[in-house]
Amino acid sequence: MSARLQNQVPPGFGVPPVEPERAEPTTVVDDFLPPELRVPSHDQLDGKMMPWKQPLVLGGGMVACSACGAYRDWLVLSTRDQIWLRCRVGHQQQETRLDTAWFNRNSGPADATHATFEDCLRHLGH
Repeated sequence: MSARLQNQVPPGFGVPPVEPERAEPTTVVDDFLPPELRVPSHDQLDGKMMPWKQPLVLGGGMVACSACGAYRDWLVLSTRDQIWLRCRVGHQQQETRLDTAWFNRNSGPADATHATFEDCLRHLGH
């Protein structure tokens, strides 16, 4: 078999590759957003919240505040892998039937970042 393949080696086979020419070093440009346009990452936030004006239906029933019976106009808080509901009066209750994935699917992009919980409540009208 080797006799038949003699002189049939493709050109360049077994020859060391030619080294590419050295290019001039490129200048590194910081193309990341300027600090005033950056959004905090999840590990830099204590939590997120969003308004939920309509009734919240889970498991075929409406969720109501355990203290005052309110069933709409919630603030939904997501913090430390827990979901909390806050009614207009200010009562808060943990909602174990919801999770962070549900919050992320139903919340829009953040429109503001606040230094305190109270600042965020004022921003959302509570």
